[in-house]
Amino acid sequence: MKQLTAVIVDNDYETTEILNSFVEENHIMLKIVGYESSVEKSLDLIKLHKPDVIFIDISSKNENFSDYINDLDFNLPKFIFISSDERYALKAFKLNAIDFLIKPLNINDIILSLYKVIKRIEMELCFQEQRVNEVNGLSTMHQNNEYIAISSMDKIELIKMDDIIFCKADGKYTDFFLVNDKKILSSRNLGEYVSMMDPNYFFRIHHSYVVNIKHITKISKKDGYSCELINGISLPIAKRRQEEFIKFIKL
Repeated sequence: MKQLTAVIVDNDYETTEILNSFVEENHIMLKIVGYESSVEKSLDLIKLHKPDVIFIDISSKNENFSDYINDLDFNLPKFIFISSDERYALKAFKLNAIDFLIKPLNINDIILSLYKVIKRIEMELCFQEQRVNEVNGLSTMHQNNEYIAISSMDKIELIKMDDIIFCKADGKYTDFFLVNDKKILSSRNLGEYVSMMDPNYFFRIHHSYVVNIKHITKISKKDGYSCELINGISLPIAKRRQEEFIKFIKL
């Protein structure tokens, strides 16, 4: 079972304690990565951890949460709204909540809500993977590997491989750095993209980086190997990959 990461947005001590107790007994299912009292204050925390789910008290101070959340540049977390007032339930579901829980929280209700989150994530990933594979299949058939489909927050973008300067692993996400200072955050990890890239030009110089050798301007041997790219960024070449890299670029 996938362990979900969560941020708690609530200033209610009892709710926090119940969720903490739940995690102690169900740590395989859930990991809490942070707490805040309001959505506005939680934005930095959410951007840092990119949680799978947010437990949020849908009180009056958090009713405008969508104004903040919609500005995030990665896949939106799933929301489980909590309140001591049942009248907020309709509003919660209008805001695309996965579930609505009444305080004080019940352990069984928490488990059921998390299963709903897991199911929704699995369905979305399955659909997205199917669409990406279809697009990449068409690219291979008709474009001679000139393009790659990138799953971003709310769409699938077809990008020319020549426009990719380098890719950076960001946990379960991948940052694509493109020409013209463009950057795309993908919802898939770096390993999934390596096999799709043209093996004649893309090389994984480090666990966290894949570079397009067409955009390398300089290779430095000072304090270990590194390569400088056309956008001015310098990336380290892992020691165990240096010899293979030198052969790859035919130095």
